[in-house]
Amino acid sequence: MSRRIPRLPSWLPFDAYLLALAATVALAALLPARGTAADVASGASTGAVALLFFLYGARLSTAEALDGLKHWRLHLTVLACTFVVFPLLGLASGGLVPYVLTPELQAGFLFLCLVPSTIQSSIAFTSIARGNVPAAICAGSFSSLAGILVTPLLAALLLGSTGGGFSVDSLLKIVFQLLVPFLAGQLLRRWVGGFLTRHKKVLGLVDRGSILLVVYTAFSEGMVAGVWHQVTPARLGALLAAEAVLLALMLTLSWYGARKLGFGRADRIAIQFAGSKKSLAAGLPMASVIFGAHASLAVLPLMLFHQMQLMVCAVIAKRRAREPEEPSARDDPAVTAASGPLSDPAVTVGR
Repeated sequence: MSRRIPRLPSWLPFDAYLLALAATVALAALLPARGTAADVASGASTGAVALLFFLYGARLSTAEALDGLKHWRLHLTVLACTFVVFPLLGLASGGLVPYVLTPELQAGFLFLCLVPSTIQSSIAFTSIARGNVPAAICAGSFSSLAGILVTPLLAALLLGSTGGGFSVDSLLKIVFQLLVPFLAGQLLRRWVGGFLTRHKKVLGLVDRGSILLVVYTAFSEGMVAGVWHQVTPARLGALLAAEAVLLALMLTLSWYGARKLGFGRADRIAIQFAGSKKSLAAGLPMASVIFGAHASLAVLPLMLFHQMQLMVCAVIAKRRAREPEEPSARDDPAVTAASGPLSDPAVTVGR
C-alpha cells in the first residue's frame, strides 16, 4: 500500500522541506563528517551537484524559452533586477563590515545577491496574485540559464579571494560541475525529457535529497574548521535585519520601477516576484563549487533569505489577489501573446 507523505498545515509559514534543511544543519552540527567520511561526503556532494545541473538542463524547454522572447522587455527587467540591482545592493553591504556583519557573513550576503531567481515559487506567487504566469515561467527560466554563467563570473569579479578567486582550478570546477552537466541535459532532453516528466515526483525527491547532501557536507566542513564560533546570536540577528531591508528594497524597486517603465498590473506582478527572489536550489550547489571548504558560512545568508522571501511573498501574493484588476490588463497584447499552454498555476512554492 502506498502512503502519502504527511504535509504540514497550510497556515504554517514554512514547509516540511525547510524543516528538513534545518534538521540537516543540526545533524552536521552534532555529527559532522570527519576523515574518510568527510572525503566520501565531499565526493558524493560533487556528484550530486553535477546531477542537479544535468536535471536542470534536461527540464528546461528551449522552445518555451525562445517563445518567451516575445516579451523581451519584461525579461530584461527581471534580469536587471537579479544581476545588476541585487549585486549593487550586495556591494553596498560592505559598509556593514565589521560593525554589523563579519567579513565572512558579508561575503555570503554578497553571494546571495548574485544567484539567479527562482522558477517554481515565482510562478506560484504570480499565479496566486493573478499575474502574468507565462511571463513568470520564462523569466525564471532565463534567470536560471543566465545564472549558470553569470553567477560564477560575478562571484569571481566581486568576491575575489573570498570566493576562491578566478583561478584555473575554480574555472575547471565551474565548467565540469555546472556547465557540462547542464549542456548534457539540454542535448539529451529529446530522449530523457519524457522520462523526467513521467517521474517528476521521484526526481523531485532526488533534487531535494541532493541539496540536503550539499548542505550537510558544507556545514560539516564548517563545524570541523570551527567557523561557527564566528556567528554569535547578535551577528545572526544583524544578518536577518540586513536581509529584511534587502528584500523590502527589491520588492519596492521591482514593483514601482516596473510601473515607471509602463508595465501593466499582470506584468508588474511577474516582475516583482521573479525579480525580488533568489534560488536556494541553484545557489547551494554553486556555493559548494565556488567557496569549497568555506561554503558553510557562505550559504547561511541564502538559506535565511529563502525562508524570509517565501513568508513575505506569500502575504503579498494574497493581498494582490484581492486587488481589482486594471481595466487595460485584460487587453494587454503582451499578456495575450504570452498566455497559452504554458500557464499552469498548479506549482509548488518550496524552491
